[in-house]
Amino acid sequence: MHRPGRCKRSREVLSAIHLLIIMLPSERQPAEYVRSTFDRIAHRYDLLNRIISFRLDAHWRKKAVAAALKGDERLVLDLGTGTGDLALAAARALEGAGKIVGLDFSPAMLRLAEKKRSRSRHGGRTFFILGSALSPPFKDETFDAAMTAFVLRNIPDLGLFFLQTFRLLKPGGRFVSLDMFPPSRLPFSFFYSLYFYRLVPWIGAGLAHDRAAYQYLSQSVKGFYPPESIAEMIAQTGFGRVRTERFLNGAVCLHAAEKPTSS
Repeated sequence: MHRPGRCKRSREVLSAIHLLIIMLPSERQPAEYVRSTFDRIAHRYDLLNRIISFRLDAHWRKKAVAAALKGDERLVLDLGTGTGDLALAAARALEGAGKIVGLDFSPAMLRLAEKKRSRSRHGGRTFFILGSALSPPFKDETFDAAMTAFVLRNIPDLGLFFLQTFRLLKPGGRFVSLDMFPPSRLPFSFFYSLYFYRLVPWIGAGLAHDRAAYQYLSQSVKGFYPPESIAEMIAQTGFGRVRTERFLNGAVCLHAAEKPTSS
C-alpha cells in the first residue's frame, strides 16, 4: 500500500524536475565539437562577423574595452580571444606598460590572431596562448581585468567559467562580457528570428561554405540563457557591482562586474 505522504512528495519532486528541464537552455555542445567548428570557419570568421552584425561588432568591442579598462591596468586577460580583435582593441586603449594576454582553444583562430598582432602598432603589448577558459594556466589573482566577447554561448560549464575568472582576478579587478542573446520584445524579436535563425546559416554557407557551423552559432543564441540569468550567475560567483547594458533591443548585451576588494 502506498502512503499518501510519499506519493505527494514524489509528485512534488517530479514537478520540480519537470520545471527544471523546462527552464534549462538547450544542451551544450562538447568542447571538441565547438573547437573543430571554430577551426573550420576561422578563415572567414572576421568577414562574416562584420557582415552579420552590419559592422557593429567593432563598436560593441570598444564598449567592452571602455567598461573593462580604467587606465591603471598592468595585465589584462581576454578569454576566448579568437582572432584577437578584442585583445588588440584593448592594447590600443591601454596606458603605461600594460599587457594583454589572449587565451583560446582554437589553433586556427590563434594563428590569425598572431598575424594581426604582427601587423598592429600595439602588437607588442599582446600575447596569445593556446588553452581552455575552463582550466586557464595562470596563478590566482594575476590579472587586473578580464574580458570576453561572444564566448559565453560556447562554454559548456558557465559556473566553472565564472569561478575561474573570479579566481584569476585581483581584488578590485573588473570582468566584462559581451555576447548575443535571444531578444524578447516584439516586433523586433520576430524579424531578428527570421534574420539570425534562418538567413545567417545561409550566409555562412555562401561565404564560409559551412552552413552547419553557422547553424550551430544561430542555435547557440536561440537556446541561450536570458541576460538576467547571466547577471545572476555572475553575482552568485561572488562578483559585485554587476550591471547589464543592452544593445539592439537586447540582442547583444554587455555584462560588467567587479571582484570585491575584501571577502
